[in-house]
Amino acid sequence: MTARFLLLLILSTAGAALLRADLAQVKAEPNLEKRSKLALDLAESTLKEARTAYNNGDNAKVTPLIGQVRDAVELAEQSLKETGKNPRKSPKYFKKAEIETRALLKRIEAFQDEMNVNDRPALDALRTKVQQVHDDLLMGIMEGKKK
Repeated sequence: MTARFLLLLILSTAGAALLRADLAQVKAEPNLEKRSKLALDLAESTLKEARTAYNNGDNAKVTPLIGQVRDAVELAEQSLKETGKNPRKSPKYFKKAEIETRALLKRIEAFQDEMNVNDRPALDALRTKVQQVHDDLLMGIMEGKKK
């Protein structure tokens, strides 16, 4: 039974790696709103990968993966800004991004709580950035553009 579980784990990990697009592929998406969604999906899967690497004791991979999560969140934020749309009048993708960044923030906090106390500062900058993006999205939806 353990061999079957191990095989399933290997196949699911390989499948996830194949499905996960890298940042260059996400940047190639011409639709800015879809690009934002893809970037947040990438941030989510990369955070899972960082968490798995940390749990497996592969700390050398964690820092670059955390950087990739940050890059993906920044790309999502920039893509939504580049649409030029008013978040209050066209909230669909802005609200989705707000919800996803809130969920990502909770996952970052849970990951940070599970880490060794000495390793926790590695996620501080990421947590701050995701919180800032979430707050900006929320304020944009609530206030709209200033005239």
